Amino acid sequence: MAARHDPTIHDVAAHAGVSIRTVSRVLNRSPKVNADTRRRIEAAIAALGFVPSLRARALATGRSYLIGLVHNDPNALVLDTVQRGIVAECARHGYEMVVHPARGNGDALVADVATFVRRSRVDGLIVLPPVSEVAGLAGALALPAVAIAAARVAGFGTMLVSDERGAAAEVARHFLSLGHRRIATVTGPHGLLSAQERLEGFCAALAQAGAPIDPALIVEGDYGFPSGLAAGEMLLELGSPPTAVFAANDVMAAGVLKAAARQGVAVPERLSVAGFDGSALATMLTPALTTVRRPLHAMAERATARLVDMIEGANGDEELSTTLELVPGESSGPI
Repeated sequence: MAARHDPTIHDVAAHAGVSIRTVSRVLNRSPKVNADTRRRIEAAIAALGFVPSLRARALATGRSYLIGLVHNDPNALVLDTVQRGIVAECARHGYEMVVHPARGNGDALVADVATFVRRSRVDGLIVLPPVSEVAGLAGALALPAVAIAAARVAGFGTMLVSDERGAAAEVARHFLSLGHRRIATVTGPHGLLSAQERLEGFCAALAQAGAPIDPALIVEGDYGFPSGLAAGEMLLELGSPPTAVFAANDVMAAGVLKAAARQGVAVPERLSVAGFDGSALATMLTPALTTVRRPLHAMAERATARLVDMIEGANGDEELSTTLELVPGESSGPI
């Protein structure tokens, strides 16, 4: 029995009745191929199960076909969803993803990312918050990049911005509609743009409704579970505890729920709790968490698709926006 071999670009060309050069142009998304020929070549690729060699494409085009993901996010649930979205879009265009956890702060972080770009030879970067917020980073990147953040960050030509301020305001209005007036919040770290946007949107909506937040009910967390637990315990031990708590992410909201369970405070009968992110954690908790859902997978796909366009010659200056959704769960109810 003759040994089977993987189909090559020569096989595709023969099957489609075109030259190898024409197949190569289709693989590299060149506009110099008419629609009928392109469809014939794509049909041949599908029929033969041809997978182009990444090395061969790199040699032909001078690209690495690698996209870098730069982050400094300890939230594994959020990061996993983002990575899956990037990988899905990379697969559609024949790219691979390289992940780099950024190290240091300020100038040291900028230098670390620049070293990663140089060593990995990626064609472009997806930059997640809070790395995208670091001053000077955008100017140090001499390659296409798409930054994701809670608001516009100076320096990046193309950004995907999610309306976290508006979404946090929706949480405030949700609590108010349920009759709550003594409302607390557990914020993210003060220096992070996402924490600022969520806090300011939440507080502004309460003030606009004539129910400004008591400063004693604003507790800073660090987006980690222990800080949510500690903040929840502190708030529930007040002489006049809140009847509702907005935690600036789902992980801290889980900590608030645990604090309530420890102190025998029924949720949502005596305390309503809401989070932010809409991660898988929200549905794993008991009661299921009211949260703001960020469409992280779709956001990652959209940012990656835009980055590929930039790598392949499109103008890079564009702001992409994302609308977030409040998803009521079992953890919030009327007072």
